[in-house]
Amino acid sequence: MNPDDTRFREVLRAARPSPSLPPRFHDNVWRRIEDTEAHTKSGSWLDALTLLVFRPRFAYATVAALVLAGVLLGTYQGTQTARQNEQTRYVALVAPNPLR
Repeated sequence: MNPDDTRFREVLRAARPSPSLPPRFHDNVWRRIEDTEAHTKSGSWLDALTLLVFRPRFAYATVAALVLAGVLLGTYQGTQTARQNEQTRYVALVAPNPLR
């Protein structure tokens, strides 16, 4: 098996035929690339941020950040509500009748 054998290379090429591309394949590929670039360049910063967030790589991080923010805000709100309820009960127990 000599790697420089030309007949051997021809037989290998014939055994692995390459399919033909559809008509105007290259033109369609370049058109789609240009459309995508034009869309990202013409949009606002909010469009660019949206495109970045919806990529699968960043989508999971975005969901995780939103869940964490929800948990933190819920904890803060719960603490504030509990403190307010405690103050109301304290005033109700300690204050004289006319202040109730």
